[in-house]
Amino acid sequence: MARDRELEDIVRADLGFRAGLSEKPMFGGLAWLLDGHLLCGASRQGLLVRLGKGNDAFALAIDGVGPARMGQRAMEGWVRASPEACSDEVLRRRLIGEAIAFVDTLPPK
Repeated sequence: MARDRELEDIVRADLGFRAGLSEKPMFGGLAWLLDGHLLCGASRQGLLVRLGKGNDAFALAIDGVGPARMGQRAMEGWVRASPEACSDEVLRRRLIGEAIAFVDTLPPK
């Protein structure tokens, strides 16, 4: 995966400042962690978002959003929004907000 600096800047702005938030190059893109837990990632493939097992049905029903895959295996609780879907500000911010809400339920690492 190649990095998408424009999407990275947009996601960074959407996330704003939050205690415990960090960035790390990962999976050929840029990932954000919250209190040590992977939250989301941006690359030329779009936005990878952690919603948690059983919390992704609403997202999977949206055009341009599908299950995230590691090789052939779908990663349960993770979705990938296509670059086109990422251009929808309301959708992108909702996905990021839902990811934050889920990761906030996890104990800090």
